[in-house]
Amino acid sequence: MLRSFLLFFLTSTLLFSQSQTDLSYYLPQNISYNPSIPTPKSVVGHEVGEWHITHDKLVQYMYALAEASDRITIENRGNTFEDRPLLLLTITAPNNHSKIDQIQKDHINATESNNANIENRPIVVYQGFSIHGNEPSGANASLLAAYYLAAAEGSEINELLDNTVILFDPSYNPDGLQRFAYWANTNRNMNLNPDPNDREYSEVWPGGRTNHYWFDMNRDWLPVQLPESRARIKSFHNWLPNILTDHHEMGTNATFFFQPGIPSRTHPLTPKLNQELTKEIATYHAKELDKIGSLYYSEESFDDFYYGKGSTFPDINGGIGILFEQASSRGHIQESDNGILTFPFTIRNQFTAALSTLKAAKNMRTDILQYQYNFFKNARNEASKEGNKAIVFGNYKDAARTYHLAEILIRHKIKFHSLKSDFSKDGKQFKKGNAFVVPKNQKNTRLLNAMFEKRTTFKDSLFYDISAWTFPLAFNLDYAETTTANADDVVIELQHAIGGVTSKSEYAYLFEWHEYYTPKLLNTILKKGIRAKVSMKQFKANGKSYDYGTILVPVKNQNLTTSELFTFLNDLAQENYVTIDAVSTGLNDGIDLGSRNFRSVKQPKVALLVGDGMSSYDAGEIWHLLDTRYDIIATKLDTKRFSRADLSRYNTIIMVNSNSGLNDNNTKKMKTWIENGGTLVAYRSTLRWLNSKELMKIDFKKRNNIKAENISFEQRSDFRGAQVIGGAIFNTKIDRSHPINFGITSNELPMFRNTTLFINADKNSYNNPIQYTKKPLLSGYISEENLDSLSLSVPLKIGGLGRGNIIAFTDNTNFRAFWYGTNRLLMNAIFFRDEM
Repeated sequence: MLRSFLLFFLTSTLLFSQSQTDLSYYLPQNISYNPSIPTPKSVVGHEVGEWHITHDKLVQYMYALAEASDRITIENRGNTFEDRPLLLLTITAPNNHSKIDQIQKDHINATESNNANIENRPIVVYQGFSIHGNEPSGANASLLAAYYLAAAEGSEINELLDNTVILFDPSYNPDGLQRFAYWANTNRNMNLNPDPNDREYSEVWPGGRTNHYWFDMNRDWLPVQLPESRARIKSFHNWLPNILTDHHEMGTNATFFFQPGIPSRTHPLTPKLNQELTKEIATYHAKELDKIGSLYYSEESFDDFYYGKGSTFPDINGGIGILFEQASSRGHIQESDNGILTFPFTIRNQFTAALSTLKAAKNMRTDILQYQYNFFKNARNEASKEGNKAIVFGNYKDAARTYHLAEILIRHKIKFHSLKSDFSKDGKQFKKGNAFVVPKNQKNTRLLNAMFEKRTTFKDSLFYDISAWTFPLAFNLDYAETTTANADDVVIELQHAIGGVTSKSEYAYLFEWHEYYTPKLLNTILKKGIRAKVSMKQFKANGKSYDYGTILVPVKNQNLTTSELFTFLNDLAQENYVTIDAVSTGLNDGIDLGSRNFRSVKQPKVALLVGDGMSSYDAGEIWHLLDTRYDIIATKLDTKRFSRADLSRYNTIIMVNSNSGLNDNNTKKMKTWIENGGTLVAYRSTLRWLNSKELMKIDFKKRNNIKAENISFEQRSDFRGAQVIGGAIFNTKIDRSHPINFGITSNELPMFRNTTLFINADKNSYNNPIQYTKKPLLSGYISEENLDSLSLSVPLKIGGLGRGNIIAFTDNTNFRAFWYGTNRLLMNAIFFRDEM
């Protein structure tokens, strides 16, 4: 009885004390703090860790600090999708602020010159917090770190700020942070409850991890597709920081992790010295965490392979990226294997690591500056050996896809040229205006190599993330080795192709389906109530060849006059960078314009299943694609509402990766809807549900059972992990006459894959519009056993059900917003659903 009382007393005391934590719990106490600098509580109204900081209050505090301290300047670099500001604070000594432009110039010059001042130059550290919104201890720790850097007094802080420029990003993910703070705060008990079953610790779908469109932004440092990333990457390249930190959280029962990660899982393009310096910096983290009694570990998990992560991206850009992972309270307080885990405790660890990073940066300043100088000097030497070698990329029928890859190069300050004239290489056509030439002899040659290389051999067989991201393959662009002899002027200001209608017609208009934004163009036409048709065959008109999928817009019997239709189409063509041809006759070489091989296209009415059981990542990628690129409105239909929804409003339902599918009643409802003429587009594990519910018969390949021979108990997880396809690129051969492939110019299509769903090809070849080649691996890791299973299998199954059909993909064709090359497949499934 007494023991139970004491446990209750101690627990209650702990809960009460942690809810009342003040600055003394966090800050070093052997120094003084400037009383004129506002504390977090004086601005946001509560102690750090008492409540989860909302982004608006975080912004309020950062501006208050910048107003009060001559050590801080602040800028808003842009806005998130939800219009929250993307702040960056520059923190350094007042004397440095007075010459900050010169410091920045000298820092960049040191990466471009063979003579650089190492001894008297400040080190640049980029500190960023909580790129995953529901890993909030980092952003909450940013309140403390900013206060400390503004208010601390004495020789130690003065020496730090004299020798360091800190680029301070208090919230990598404002939208996600706000979403999670709302959840944690509205479910907080006044008497804190550590029971992990409490609602506070179980977010509703999709959770606060992601941004507005449910992207994991810690995979976007290299593709740079999101506004948050674009602002951050611009700051990065403008400064080229020596160290960049990325503060995360992990499972509640863990402790604290800091890099290096597992040594064998470092990308081969990362210099060995990078990891050695990371390990030396780690000793500073260990020392400071020892002081406060926090458990930690290093080199046992995570990796430095994919350059699209925050802690790895600096490694290919002459810097040192450092990942911190703190066990998460996922709210305000929670039971764990290591005892009661409080939110303030998690914040203190992150704050401690932030300060230990700065201490390491100050003490190792000359070594790290020297490392960056040598990185770029060695890169220049490597580049000079390339001579006039270059890479040419493009697609002679799709200028927009070419533009968007070039846009990424510009964001990463990779120099490229326009193409001097049309030419062919290795059977590929490169057209002036639709292709660019990238010299290998340039400053960012290593980053260029990382983006364009194809790699199929690896030191390790386990990956924390994807093992391949070869950009021209992701964009399905032709590319080849060439020389700068084919290069014209350096591209300074990238411009889209000029679209428009060739002339006014009294008969009809035609446009091919190759350009990336033709789906947006067609959708707008159909929304206007204008009739359009799609060609099922190739033909010639006015001496020009037209491909499968060409769109026909007749002039007569429309709801616009001839002049109105011309003006409408011309404006649309210009907005979407598409050329529309005017024709004056329906008589062609091949099918005529009145042929039955021109099929009517109906406006898409799309529902996207979201909510419990659906992958928020996959759903968000499709929502983003339809909403921001194609202006197609998709109803986000929650699985909880599915049983009550009137499905007759939609002709297309998209069902992303789901392990659970729908319950029996909802499955019957879905089946009836398909039988009545609906089209279901399904992805990944949803295919198992389709097969098990007999909505579609899918002939899955049986995977061979792999025997674990000479594998110890310790090695068992690595053995299993080696059979995972974490993300690689594979080649397929395609039937271009099939509507699912309309608009694709080549007979081959690189496809991303990260599942082990293997489907046998149909006995009838016309039912295999996309099929993996016999030796399909283009780039990335796959085990030999899985490669055997993948060979000649199919990534797509199309089947009829009543008057409707099901279009099922084994893998995500819209991966992370940068897989432009296969976005076309979903668009074809939506627009040409009745022709499948």
